[in-house]
Amino acid sequence: MAVASHLPEAAPHYGRLRNFVAGGFVACDSARVLAVVNPATRAAIAQVPLSAAVQVDQAVSAAQQAFEEWRETPPNLRVQPLFRLKTLLEENYESIARVLVQEHGKVIDEARGSVRRTIDNLEFACGAPTLLMGETLEDGGATGIDEEAIRQPLGVCAAIAPFNFPAMVPFWFWPLAVACGNTFVVKPSEQVPITQAKIFELVEEAGFPDGVVNLVNGDREAADALIADPRVRAISFVGSTPVARQIYASAAAHGKRVQCQGGAKNFITVMPDADLDAHVPNMVSSFFGNSGQRCLAGAVLVPVGARADEVGERFVAAAGKLRLGYGLDETVQMGPLAGERHYRRVLDFIEQGVAEGARLLLDGRNPKVAGYPEGCFIGPTVFDRVTPDMAIVREEIFGPVVTILRAKDLDEAIALANSGRFGNASSIYTTSGKAARAYKYRVRGGNIGVNLGVAAPMAYFPFGGQGDSFFGDLHGQGRDGVGFFTDRKVVISRWG
Repeated sequence: MAVASHLPEAAPHYGRLRNFVAGGFVACDSARVLAVVNPATRAAIAQVPLSAAVQVDQAVSAAQQAFEEWRETPPNLRVQPLFRLKTLLEENYESIARVLVQEHGKVIDEARGSVRRTIDNLEFACGAPTLLMGETLEDGGATGIDEEAIRQPLGVCAAIAPFNFPAMVPFWFWPLAVACGNTFVVKPSEQVPITQAKIFELVEEAGFPDGVVNLVNGDREAADALIADPRVRAISFVGSTPVARQIYASAAAHGKRVQCQGGAKNFITVMPDADLDAHVPNMVSSFFGNSGQRCLAGAVLVPVGARADEVGERFVAAAGKLRLGYGLDETVQMGPLAGERHYRRVLDFIEQGVAEGARLLLDGRNPKVAGYPEGCFIGPTVFDRVTPDMAIVREEIFGPVVTILRAKDLDEAIALANSGRFGNASSIYTTSGKAARAYKYRVRGGNIGVNLGVAAPMAYFPFGGQGDSFFGDLHGQGRDGVGFFTDRKVVISRWG
């Protein structure tokens, strides 16, 4: 693999972060404080206080107090601060992307793409006046009796966000929720809280009424307080499957509406007729973009038939050329993992793969990145000759580690894709419409790609997930999001 030598400017220190409650930033006096670390340098770039239940109560109280007046605000007026926030995000697009790189490790183009998806979700929420329209039927069942179904907001809602997309994921939820008439509390990941802090400076400028949108920094203690608070009517979560399952059970037990996006192990099938010249770069981007830290990333490469060796060789050759370094360097194609703990976890999986007897075609351990000897860097790593029972095939690694699992034909490839407990995404590369249709018809997964490796739905489609990749009924984004953040009320009336 190649490494970058250019050294971008050092990240500034952002100081001690604050919560955002009732329309303004407030100091959090929690004694528990965590250092926010730049994963490329391992230098501390901020301090985040870990809110206790009392600070969560302040945010929920502000949201509860704001709810009645906000729900009575006409939808066309509710979206006006969202329009203003969209303009502010466009104006501050680059600066937010650079902060995202500093705290997370994404390369700058990936960060820009993430901010763009953030804005996309905001734009979708601005369409709430149309999305909230109900249904009516005159003489519904009997002469003179009319029926109508209307949508009404729930109340206070909350999101518990992951570390891998600090800007985008909270925007899957809160803009649409507040456009539907709810009030909201965002808890960003304590590992990467700076991006949301910078975005909430723009939220403040956009002029939302006090208490409509709030931000509470914290870890599990803050999350548990949101889940237990009876005033919080709905919880949205994105993270690992074990935590998603736990939050789903706990929030449901507290009588809440819940949507929990879990982990993934995505299979990427390459048919013998695939156009490798066109598609290998896209495959590499799927597996190694964001350093493999996305729930739509490819994880298992399934070459089918006689060209399996060629697919593997060309994939490894392309992966080995990826340029590794600090994400603010425009020439870099792959950055560090997001933090020390996750870095160690991925290294442990690589060691386990070696111990299980898999053949290591490309070893990404201990890359030498000039200027960043302490960074959490792992280069592209590829295992071949794996078997379905190996942990590196079964478990979510969430890093730049690929396993190659051969299939003799399409049926076997589909069986492999359906063999795991996850069902987040899967893709097929082929020039055959028949094969593509069979794949999307038969593979159990919420997001299916055809000739693209990252099947990421736009904001107006739901972000799918099946099996252990999703717990709940209504997904984030799109009309599912509208359904999640509203209750349908049926009114039956007769006037004699």
